[in-house]
Amino acid sequence: MLTSIALILLLGLLLGSLFFKMKLPSLLGMILVGIILSPYALNLIDESILNISGDLRQIALVIILTRAGLSLDLSDLKKVGRPAILMCFVPACFEILGTVLLAPKLLGVTTLDAAIIGSVIAAVSPAVVVPRMIRLMEAGYGQANHIPQLILAGASVDDVFVIVVFTAFTSLASTGNLSVTSFMQIPVSILLGILLGAIVGSVLVLFFQKFHMRDSVKILIILSLSFLLLTLQNYLEGIIPVSGLLAIMSMGIMIKQKYDTLAVRLSTKYNKLWVAAEVFLFVLVGATVNLNYAISAGIFPILLVVGAMVFRMLGVAISLIKTKLSGKEKLFCMVAYTPKATVQAAIGAIPLTMGLPCGQLVLTVAVLSILITAPFGAICIDHLHKKLLNMDSTP
Repeated sequence: MLTSIALILLLGLLLGSLFFKMKLPSLLGMILVGIILSPYALNLIDESILNISGDLRQIALVIILTRAGLSLDLSDLKKVGRPAILMCFVPACFEILGTVLLAPKLLGVTTLDAAIIGSVIAAVSPAVVVPRMIRLMEAGYGQANHIPQLILAGASVDDVFVIVVFTAFTSLASTGNLSVTSFMQIPVSILLGILLGAIVGSVLVLFFQKFHMRDSVKILIILSLSFLLLTLQNYLEGIIPVSGLLAIMSMGIMIKQKYDTLAVRLSTKYNKLWVAAEVFLFVLVGATVNLNYAISAGIFPILLVVGAMVFRMLGVAISLIKTKLSGKEKLFCMVAYTPKATVQAAIGAIPLTMGLPCGQLVLTVAVLSILITAPFGAICIDHLHKKLLNMDSTP
């Protein structure tokens, strides 16, 4: 295990730096390391790490979503308003619809199988989007219309919506029954997650104001509570739907709202944690990629991913109708809302393990969506933000 950890960190940092120097997103180098070290290539990642890779990826998500919450000002979110709510579900719905329209013709699958494929690839990746939006906020880009906040908030809720839809479709495929209550879980999960996080964040602020301790200790406390929130989500599954990841982000927002000076200091600490977490996250995402599946599938799954991405961008454009955003700013939002990675790596193999006939094809399309959209979205954000967004000197 120690050898694998060393290889992940050293090679991930090395290739990440090389790609960064080539003016490409460092995550591409990290994903490439994962592909090379994966069981489908050199097989140099210890099985014990692969067995807990899902947990390790979730820890990385916890770190970046907490960092996002600590950076988000509630007043900015209120100013964003209606478009932020629409961005939570409209682009994903358009992408699923696009997949349902295109997949039967391109891949010869049923409408239900197409819906399952669409629900897998429709989730945007917080791990790709969130850190970039935070950097734009810190640099002052797009602040006049709160564009980074808009994308950041939408990307964090988008996953909850898509995963619930995915669960409903796979349940229909395996049992033949589609429960209306499955879709009712979406707003309940979102609202309870936000409420729970706000309560925990408020209690934490009172605790930190009363008991003085080092910021490093506060980080450990917040991380531990974040893990407990995720555990609570799993424990309540099937009883009361609640989004642990949204609760974590809401907790960070509440700390920012009630104790801004502490939020600034904690953000700096979380930035340092993200250096290692990012490497593990994207290397382990790369380790899930089986290139043999992708290559053997031919060009039609690629066309499907690209076509679905176009539908997603159309959904973003519709969400931004009647806003103050300029044409360039809308274009930035459209391309910035395309990257896929973490959710696809987490749920792409589930239909296969369930024994669904479309399982292998779903996994193949999920892999391709990572390889196509993560680089596309990351490159667009990194290279187009200066051209498409205005810079505010006082973010």
